[in-house]
Amino acid sequence: MTMKCYLLGSPEALKHSMSPAMHNAAFRDLGLDYVYEAYNGGSLKEAVGHLRSPDVKGANVTIPFKVEVMGYLDGLDGFASSVGAVNTIVNDGGVLKGFNTDGKAATRALEESYGDLSAAKVVLVGAGGSARALAYCLADEVARLVILNRSPEKAVALARNLANTQCKVEAGGLTYESLSEALMDAHILVNTTPLGMSPRVDETPVPQGLLRPGILVFDIVYTPLETKLLREARTVGCRALAGDLMFVYQGAEAFRLWTGVEPPIKLMHETVLRGLGYRR
Repeated sequence: MTMKCYLLGSPEALKHSMSPAMHNAAFRDLGLDYVYEAYNGGSLKEAVGHLRSPDVKGANVTIPFKVEVMGYLDGLDGFASSVGAVNTIVNDGGVLKGFNTDGKAATRALEESYGDLSAAKVVLVGAGGSARALAYCLADEVARLVILNRSPEKAVALARNLANTQCKVEAGGLTYESLSEALMDAHILVNTTPLGMSPRVDETPVPQGLLRPGILVFDIVYTPLETKLLREARTVGCRALAGDLMFVYQGAEAFRLWTGVEPPIKLMHETVLRGLGYRR
């Protein structure tokens, strides 16, 4: 029996996702009788109900369902429960359990690009599902974390949940003034919002004039591979980190959860880059 895995998300998110190509390439390479598809049609409740079928192993969850989907699951792993967001679901005999692989994936990508994070000040833009996962992981790794969001109450609530960590956590609204102040002595800027993602490729959450040379700018968006934020960051002398590695790492962990097999990460990354039109 061919086992199925799905991607749940908005029609726009499904249209631009590289998850099907990435996972199907990995399944073929390892000779696994699995197939990965975007789930189209029906409500989120109906989609989650379908995941209980015997021939379904699980799903990924993307914008805008990472928080809402929790209400339809039977359980959560510890990290997903703390974060309050799910990006991976595993079907175990009709019982659905939610996981979150975003935070560790992003932290791994950051450490590979930046190095030791222990003394870093990070400015995190956004407070949605991906931002929550990153914030929980980063609060255990960095010295200072500033969370800025268009709805300041969400940023403040997230910061409050991190009050018991060793990290100094601050939060506020996403304004020109708050960004200017936060970036003055920041080492890393992370964008977790969809601004810059296809089809909103001409948008950016951070005005170019606020970017300071030497900052590492990490945009978790990977479609397109180089967002407006990253282009402008390079122009002013910042280091730039695209979202492709985070995307591959979170997918690799989901792959392990579904199959119990170590995924071919290099092949997965090459598949994503090729699908995005990037040639090394």
